[in-house]
Amino acid sequence: MTFDILFVIIMVLNILFAVTIVFFERKNPTAAMAWLMVLFFLPPIGFFLYLFFGQNYTRQRMFVVKREEDRRFLQEIFLAQHREFADTRYRFAIPEVDEFREAILLLLQNNRAFLTGKNRVDLYTRGEDKFDALFAAIREARHHIHLEYFILNNDELGRAVVHALAEKALEGVEVRLLFDAMGTRAGGGTQKAFSELTDAGGKIGVFFPSVYRVNYRNHRKIAVIDGTVGFIGGFNIGDDYLGKGPLGPWRDTAFRIAGQAVQMLQLRFFLDWHYVTGGYPGPRPRYFPAPGDHGTTPIQIVSSGPDTRWSPIKEGYIKLINSARESVYIQTPYFVPDESVTDALRIAALSGVDVRVMIPCKPDHPFVYWASLSFIGDLLDAGVRAYTYDNGFLHAKTIVVDGKAGSVGSANWDVRSFRLNFEANAFFYDAAVGAELARAFKEDLALSTEITLESYRARSRRVRMKESVSRLFSPLG
Repeated sequence: MTFDILFVIIMVLNILFAVTIVFFERKNPTAAMAWLMVLFFLPPIGFFLYLFFGQNYTRQRMFVVKREEDRRFLQEIFLAQHREFADTRYRFAIPEVDEFREAILLLLQNNRAFLTGKNRVDLYTRGEDKFDALFAAIREARHHIHLEYFILNNDELGRAVVHALAEKALEGVEVRLLFDAMGTRAGGGTQKAFSELTDAGGKIGVFFPSVYRVNYRNHRKIAVIDGTVGFIGGFNIGDDYLGKGPLGPWRDTAFRIAGQAVQMLQLRFFLDWHYVTGGYPGPRPRYFPAPGDHGTTPIQIVSSGPDTRWSPIKEGYIKLINSARESVYIQTPYFVPDESVTDALRIAALSGVDVRVMIPCKPDHPFVYWASLSFIGDLLDAGVRAYTYDNGFLHAKTIVVDGKAGSVGSANWDVRSFRLNFEANAFFYDAAVGAELARAFKEDLALSTEITLESYRARSRRVRMKESVSRLFSPLG
């Protein structure tokens, strides 16, 4: 086949892709125009980019079953709480919760995110602390262990986790491990890497085995032990998350939760497990034990993905920003927001709110890094303060507002997390937890460099070119 014939075939396919984008997919206009430009101005490149990153039309069919199953499980248990909280006469026991009533109602209505109470939260920012706590919880497990991670690498830490799970399976503990096909296989996590666990009686589930598709990955990081202890946050499982990878020291954020919110993490796990394997053990008491009184922190577990009509986590972020009166502190490895998020941050800063955004000083994905800098630059004029974290790689995905409420989870501040990946975050309403998260942010400021308006304007022509090219591809998705 000659190059001319191949080029003609690609152009014909690109025209078909363009027709699909315009008439069948429900992309926003910016993303649609970006895809059309790439398809027609960079035909061969656009063809392969669309094969791997595009084709949103198929997601309506791919995840319709998952969406309906999620709605069926969640509908009844959340309607009663929504009616209760929608009554403006209802008063929450904790003052800061009442301040964020509208955010709670938003997440109840667009995600059925049940507000749980009496939770205890432990915050981890170092991999050593988080994994020590996870291993301790695994060792203490008596009935079941459920893990759901985007990445479980076949390295020293990954093998240690698999070995710990296999030991518990041999003791008769039910072990279910769910991982994303693309994220885990990139780290050597093949079927053989989990043979110790499966030979011991543990069960594994592989989310979306179509590894040639970059979109629609399960980016969640969830662990549930005996239905009483749960973990959620940004840490995957691998040596990188202990600071032993090429990016050096690793700064991340995760919660260990004891209390009613663990039941919502358990439900989230079972919904994803059911979608992958078809199995659901049912709402038995041993999976959903009485939570008890562990603490006082109210939490909503919020999920989003291509199976949700809206973008609940993004909208929760925006609502928190709009609720701010004093401060908004954000940490994220990837800052590629859409216009709704940048508008909310700009308006908050112009209104006198102390808005600060922290990103890494080094890229693990260069295009995303340079695009992040360009979006940061857009906000400096409005008074948003931005920083690069210099002590290794920053992977935390957090927001804390007025030191009273916020979110910790798997969702980055980019269009991929907002629209294309399956994510899970814990939204909390508690001044004690908020103060701890704000304190961690301020401690990181001492290890960071501020991106001032003057330094940004003085960047080199080469950097400007990198930003421009990277930003051009940012709406694709």
